[in-house]
Amino acid sequence: MISGNSIVALSSGRLPAGVAVIRISGPQSRFVVETIAGSMVQNRVASYRRFRAPDGSVLDSGLVVFFAGPNSFTGEDVAEFHVHGGRAVVAKMLEVIAGFDGVRHAEPGEFTRRAFLNGKVDLVETEALADLVNAETEAQRRFAVQNAEGVQSELYLNWRRRLIHARAMIEAEIDFADEDDVPGSVAETVWSDVRAMIGEIARHVQGFRAAEIIRDGFEVVILGAPNAGKSSLFNALARREAAIVTEEPGTTRDLLEVVLDLEGMRVRVTDTAGLRETPGRIEAIGIERARSKAGTADLLLVLEDMAEPVAIGAIPAGIPRLRVGTKVDLLEDASLVARYDLAISTRNGTGLAEVLAEIGRRAAAQVGQAGDILPSRLRHVELLNETKRFLLAAAAEDGRGQELRAEELRLAADRLGRIVGAVDVEDMLDVIFAQFCIGK
Repeated sequence: MISGNSIVALSSGRLPAGVAVIRISGPQSRFVVETIAGSMVQNRVASYRRFRAPDGSVLDSGLVVFFAGPNSFTGEDVAEFHVHGGRAVVAKMLEVIAGFDGVRHAEPGEFTRRAFLNGKVDLVETEALADLVNAETEAQRRFAVQNAEGVQSELYLNWRRRLIHARAMIEAEIDFADEDDVPGSVAETVWSDVRAMIGEIARHVQGFRAAEIIRDGFEVVILGAPNAGKSSLFNALARREAAIVTEEPGTTRDLLEVVLDLEGMRVRVTDTAGLRETPGRIEAIGIERARSKAGTADLLLVLEDMAEPVAIGAIPAGIPRLRVGTKVDLLEDASLVARYDLAISTRNGTGLAEVLAEIGRRAAAQVGQAGDILPSRLRHVELLNETKRFLLAAAAEDGRGQELRAEELRLAADRLGRIVGAVDVEDMLDVIFAQFCIGK
């Protein structure tokens, strides 16, 4: 699909910058290059030119690269102008280029949308490109690169090919049972493969939590009684005064969050209100929020002043936790340290490195092997669960005819096709491409 108009946008980072990249895609790209650069440039070769507006006035000087379609990112003719990254330079370049007939400013994600519509990327690879643009940690970058290279798409397409083959074999047995070149009974082999696929999909879906941790972060919540040292630890981990620390109980009343990068993993640490039995009305709201947040955590740091421990009541069960003894520098009886998983002092830094190392180790264990192929979006999981549901119905030996079971296989293959955009995804496109920035 070649669009009738061309689009232009700044495709590099925030201005001002040393260099800015302005990208244009569509049928007017060649004419724009010939006009602004003075003549056409060699395909896929960077050329240094002086850039002029149609009236002859000088805009800037820099590099121009032309990519003839269909061998470009979007599948259309694409050009890039590499100019000085001043705001005025970029604004004038965009104004001039958008002034050509048939050229307009791009909408968010429109370059990638054209790449998808022209078959250059599928939906899973498109979503991976969005993740790559937004990646903040090394784990997020590796995950996005792997999916952008098509490994996730190939897994789903392979399952779909197997289902299409299985359905063809079943229908061949139904329609041509008397023909000599149709195996006597393909059903046993087909249904054995379908059952194997159900297990493969179930195991794959279980990896979604690891993908969520990579993309959104490993959730750590700090709990403890008032003055147990929660905010002091929070500030030490944040390496700044993110929370107010006083000797007055109940200082922290709302949830405070800081994001850490631990060995390439995104970790979100939340400080909470001190837990106690007789709080004030406003403080009670903070305590309720603390207990609610703890229920969704991946790891709880339960802090206790080792010299003056205070009970904090019940905390959510089933959540991994570390018992952390605080104020070790003030402790007179060193034997008390043995009661805790870790002992720290935010005053002299004792044990802080160990806390960070243990959080990092727990986060890495939750994610598992970096090379695992994981479902990267909730919509993938929903469609995979639908696929599994249809496969379970197809594989069930409940006396239904092969025709109905073959139809279940068709519906399962359809759901896999929707993940990669092979079938009927028009209603999802606006949602997916809304994630992108302008110029991508």
